[in-house]
Amino acid sequence: MQKSRLTIGLLREGKVPPDKRVPFTPLQVEEIHQRFPDVKIVCQSSDVRAFRDEEYKERGIEVWNDMSECDVLMGIKEVPINNLISNKTYLFFSHTLKKQPYNRKLLQEILRRKITLIDYEALKDHHGNRLVAFGRFAGIVGAYNALWTYGRRSNLFSIRRAHECFDINDLKRELRKVQLPSIKIILTGAGRVARGAMETLDTASIRKVNAYDFLTREFDEPVYVQLSSADYHVRKEGGGNFNRDEFHRRPELYASTFKAFTTVADVLIAGAYWNPKAPVLFTRRDMQEPDFKLNIIADITCDINGSIPSTKRASTIIDPLYDYDPVTDEVKPGLSDEKLVTVMAIDNLPCELPRGASEEFGRDLIDRFLPRLIIEDKEGVIERATVTADGQLTEQFRYLEDYVGEL
Repeated sequence: MQKSRLTIGLLREGKVPPDKRVPFTPLQVEEIHQRFPDVKIVCQSSDVRAFRDEEYKERGIEVWNDMSECDVLMGIKEVPINNLISNKTYLFFSHTLKKQPYNRKLLQEILRRKITLIDYEALKDHHGNRLVAFGRFAGIVGAYNALWTYGRRSNLFSIRRAHECFDINDLKRELRKVQLPSIKIILTGAGRVARGAMETLDTASIRKVNAYDFLTREFDEPVYVQLSSADYHVRKEGGGNFNRDEFHRRPELYASTFKAFTTVADVLIAGAYWNPKAPVLFTRRDMQEPDFKLNIIADITCDINGSIPSTKRASTIIDPLYDYDPVTDEVKPGLSDEKLVTVMAIDNLPCELPRGASEEFGRDLIDRFLPRLIIEDKEGVIERATVTADGQLTEQFRYLEDYVGEL
């Protein structure tokens, strides 16, 4: 078998529940082969992904089972520990950069096997902007699921699940069925996730209002507010206005005023990145107060035990909802008690529209990552996104040393 200068393998997703997304669609692989003739992309056989093996084969792309001959291995979600191949370069979302406890053993094994790990989440330009992400589709589906949940909880309307829609256009047509009373919806964030969520809310003809009016006025129609960090944080000491740069560097200097919004809103769609050093949005004690009004929380960020106390675990596409009791701190079956808060915390939302999400993600990879990998990376983007190399954490990720501990 003749080997190209660089062989890239598209991994079969092994995490449970299975993820249907891929780094590159068959058409995109064909494009890559045309643009970069010294690169060969092969696909690991899978009966899970949204694009069937035959769709790759039809475009002349080889489908393998054994990926040990590949130089670079690209997946989406975490690679199961038993599937890791030593001394390879991997790209996937490792979900270790916030010291997530459930992936500690994965990062330890990556170090033991001297794997070079490049995390998609860390691929950023010099301004800190992410170059590749599924954020838009996470926002689109997350907000859609919030509306679907409201329909289920209120019995006022019924729409299909997002994954039952053929594509994004089919999903947007379904939104015409949404009939909301004069509720108030909070959307947090200003990035790709929030922009995707706004696509859904705007398509559903929900009016956007500013934070002051949201807090002080009553409306005779459903409305939503988009909140950035400046809208619900104040400096703890010394006064002064909210300073965005300082907040990103030293979020512990600020306190949350988000509780004011929970007393007037019915639904929260959480799409803002949360730094563990930053204050939480609200506490379990806040949720027990009589004036806490939120009864549906769609946590797109899905930071377990993070900024939202009701996000006790991730939910799944098959079982998307659970109820949370702030008095007992217990999780109960979804829609079981109208006195409880209903939570949607699916951690792989773009997987509900996997073909469209993969196409957009692959486009970003082709335009913003591959030339840096194959030709030249003048700005050091890949170096800054490399978490491990030669059995060691790289300089910018040394803060994970206490997380991985003794190997």
